[in-house]
This record gives sequence, structure tokens and C-alpha cells, in this order.
Amino acid sequence: MTIVPPAVKPARPYFSSGPCAKPPGWSPEKLQTESLGRSHRAKIGKTRLQLAIDLMREVLQVPDTHRIGIVPGSDTGAIEMAMWTMLGARPVTMMAWESFGEGWVTDVNKQLKLNATVMNAPYGEIPDLSAVDFSNDVVFTWNGTTSGARVPNGDWIADDREGLTFNDATSAVFAYDMPWDKLDVTTFSWQKVLGGEGAHGVLILGPRAVERLENYTPAWPLPKVFRLMSKGALAEGIFKGETINTPSMLAVEDVIFALEWAKTIGGLQGLMDRSNANAAALAKIVETRDYLGFLAADPAIRSTTSVCLTVEGADEAMIKKMASLLEAEDAAYDIAGYRDAPAGLRIWCGATVDTADVEALGPWLDWAYKKAKA
Repeated sequence: MTIVPPAVKPARPYFSSGPCAKPPGWSPEKLQTESLGRSHRAKIGKTRLQLAIDLMREVLQVPDTHRIGIVPGSDTGAIEMAMWTMLGARPVTMMAWESFGEGWVTDVNKQLKLNATVMNAPYGEIPDLSAVDFSNDVVFTWNGTTSGARVPNGDWIADDREGLTFNDATSAVFAYDMPWDKLDVTTFSWQKVLGGEGAHGVLILGPRAVERLENYTPAWPLPKVFRLMSKGALAEGIFKGETINTPSMLAVEDVIFALEWAKTIGGLQGLMDRSNANAAALAKIVETRDYLGFLAADPAIRSTTSVCLTVEGADEAMIKKMASLLEAEDAAYDIAGYRDAPAGLRIWCGATVDTADVEALGPWLDWAYKKAKA
């Protein structure tokens, strides 16, 4: 039996969860180039870095009470910087329901040796949020990039908490409305919902996090790229575009383009609307196919960005075959689930993806499933 591929391909077949799709209309020629090849410490470099920070504040609606800094090492660098500089002042609760959260548990308990309380949940689920002790510092991932499960909102976070909240929000910001008054530390990277280049992380500190930094010194040594204090005071320059190490100005120009594009579609609300429309289009595909399912079965905790799917009867080899078939046809790229997750597909539904391209993916999944199964 000949299995014929669909006639219509997605116009922009980028369905991986990062680095992912550039904003519609993006091209290298549209990036400003005056800062490229110049020092990040030159006036133009500092100006462009500050613009990136200002645009992130505007689009994300971050209050003036919170500082925003560009830091090394993508989201990993940002969350590690936060944990190594601020944890240890009080007991810690670590929450993990996917591979990256589990990685932060390893760092806190095996590297920092803080003997944290760990609240785990299987892939596709989240722990009991009502059981979180907010007298502790709490480290959690808002949106599980490798599991497709997320917290439903910020209502579970105590207003009168004694500890700090550390929020790894790398596949959540720009797609969900973040409750900044409940988030003391938030980290993310540009390559997820903005479709930006990797390498740089963003660290957002609320007033309580700054107070912790100013009044607590960890017991362990800190490498230069983690240091947020200088001569006993907060290194304010980090939050004004004076990065700790040399940034890629090309990546900075790339994210400026994405943020300016976000403003043209209605800012945060426009981004959320696009992501929600993409997730709804994918849900329609899944619900009309018996062989597909959601790894996160509960819609209340199901990601609208990094959507993880189960495939009936598929093992890792079959998933790799499906992904390879789709890539060879330029229909979808890198959609195999994360290596530590159950065998399945991971479809990116962030705002930079056009809904029509998600809709076009359905017949291609049918084709790849039949081919791989055959």
C-alpha cells in the first residue's frame, strides 16, 4: 500500500520547543546592525541592551519594583545564579515534574547540599500545590517544557509567604499572565516563546529577592558569572544593560526585533491570544484522532506552549522515525519528545507560530504515523 504525503505543507515548519520559530516577517536583513562588532560597553552597546530590558518590561508588564537583568547561560544560567546566590538562608522546597525541575533538585541537594524537601510528580502531572509550605523558599517550574504540564495560575502562592519563590518560567513568559507580586525570582531565556537566539538568560528580581541578596551571604564560593553583589551592594549595573560577561549583540538585536514585533500584535495579550489559538488548533487535531493523546491529561494543567503528545503503540524508535519522516519532507522539525520524557511528540504552540501552520500539521502526523507503523 502506498502512503501518499499530504498536499499542503505548513508555510513555516518550525514545531520544536526551542530554539523555535522566529516571529512572522523575520529576516536577518531586518535586524539593526549598528551595534554588531562593537563593544557591549560602548554607548551603542549599552543603549541596545537597555532597550532590550525596557521592551521586556513593557511587553511582560513587569512593575518598576522588579529589576530585570540579562545574564549568561540561557535560562539554566539564570536559575542557577539565583539558587546559588540566594538559597541557604532558610529551608527549601523543590518542586519537579519534568527533567529540568529534576535537574534543579540535583543541584540543590547534591551540589549545594541543602537537603531540600522535594515534591515530585510524574510526567504529565504536577504535585499537590495546596501542600506547599511557604515558610520555605520554593523553587518551581511554571511550565514543564519536557512534560507539557504547568501550574494553572498563581493563586496557590501565599501572599504572606516567609520564603522566596523561584520561578523557572522559560517556556511560560510571553504566553501566560505572570502574577509578579507573587514571584520573587523569575528566570527565562529568549529562545522559547519569543523565538530568539539562545545563550542569554533573563533574571527578574522582586524587592524581597533583593533584600535577601543584601542581607545574606551564602556559605559557598561563587564564580564570577554568578555574582550579583559588588562591594557589599547589589550590582545595579547588571539591571541597566551592563552584563557580567560579553553578550552576543546579534542575539540582542534578534530579541529586540521579536519584542518590537510583539508590540505590533497587541503586546502580552496578543502573544497569549496567538499561543492559545495554536494550542486550541492542536487540541482539535488530537481530539479527532484515536492514536494521539495528551501527556498532560488534565486541561487545567496542560501547557499551551510546549504541548506533549502520546502516540498509541509508539516506542522511542517509532517516534524518531516519525520525526525523521516529517523533517525530510520539511513539514515539521525536531518534534520528538525530550530524551528523558516518555516516548511521544512535542509540538511548539508559542506565539511566533502561525495557527494555520498548526492546522496543516494534522494530516502530516497521520501520514508519518502510518508510514512509521508500516
